[in-house]
Amino acid sequence: MRSAAALLAGAVLLAGCATAPPRAEVVSAHRQRARVLERDGQLRAALIEWKVARVLDPEDAEARAEQTKLEVRIHRRVTERLGEARAASARGSHIEARRKLLSVLALDPENSAAIALLRGTGREVESVTHTVRAGDTLGGIAERYYGDRSRSEVIWESNRLPPGRPLVVGSTLKIPEIPGLPFAASGAKAAIAAIPPGPPRAGSDRPGPAEEPPEVNPMLADIRDAIERKDYSVALADIDRYIALNPGDSEAVELKKLTLYRQGYALLEQKNYDDGYKTLRQLARLQPDYLDITSLVQQARRQVIDHHYQEGIRHFREERLKESITQWRIVLDMDPQHPNARRNVEQAERLLEALERRKAR
Repeated sequence: MRSAAALLAGAVLLAGCATAPPRAEVVSAHRQRARVLERDGQLRAALIEWKVARVLDPEDAEARAEQTKLEVRIHRRVTERLGEARAASARGSHIEARRKLLSVLALDPENSAAIALLRGTGREVESVTHTVRAGDTLGGIAERYYGDRSRSEVIWESNRLPPGRPLVVGSTLKIPEIPGLPFAASGAKAAIAAIPPGPPRAGSDRPGPAEEPPEVNPMLADIRDAIERKDYSVALADIDRYIALNPGDSEAVELKKLTLYRQGYALLEQKNYDDGYKTLRQLARLQPDYLDITSLVQQARRQVIDHHYQEGIRHFREERLKESITQWRIVLDMDPQHPNARRNVEQAERLLEALERRKAR
């Protein structure tokens, strides 16, 4: 990954390059990437993008304000994670402490306090092996062994799994013991399964084979796979069919919300503003306070309005008056007070009327 210094240097060269796109366009691209990265939780990468935007345009007040706000947010999060790491280490939860410290270094790679504490959390811990079955997720495995889905990050970190990829059926995962947190009952059964098979000797206390874990609904497993593949249309169609058959299934409803959020976001990135806006509005109707859906819908609405307004201008310049009027009327349907669109519609209609009168002579 390129360093922040290299990115900033590249930005300076780009700003002075005669063949580069207009500066405002380049700055806008970096600002947009910063917002996307921050929304995805990649705070350090977002901070770099804001810094690049400021190098390109030192007078950009919004970039300056957003950079300052993000720096405060990062500092606050680093402080919180360091405190949580110290507390976890004090109670003997070394895996948890290590996870917190690694998250600190992801935000602040030169943090000396985190580096010093990390050196003291490297002792080996006991672990058991889990073989991945169809439908397994990290959250489900964590709940099975630890009784807590939020512990999935411990399994993810311990096995150095690639981000955003589904688990491979048949592969094995190391499930580490978390000091101070005994394995849950179902996890204990899985640990017993690691004992070589065979009947117990007479008088032995050795347990028999572990019970099989509950079967995972194959349709839900297919839906999760479709989401991971970013095949959101397929996932939504399957979710709707599943919910029709299982109307009270809260997990399916949550999967639908997640899919709508990711699909809407992906459509906006692809500049398919109309469909992205419709998708995000559907999610907002399901749960108005879902993550940052309120601000995302507002952003999508502005992008839809701007897109149709610019399309109207393009058609007008190409002398396609009817098409330009259609585009500007879409703008007015969404924003009746849009002054430019209303004025442009009136002007285009006058021109169109004059042309029609001329043709009628």
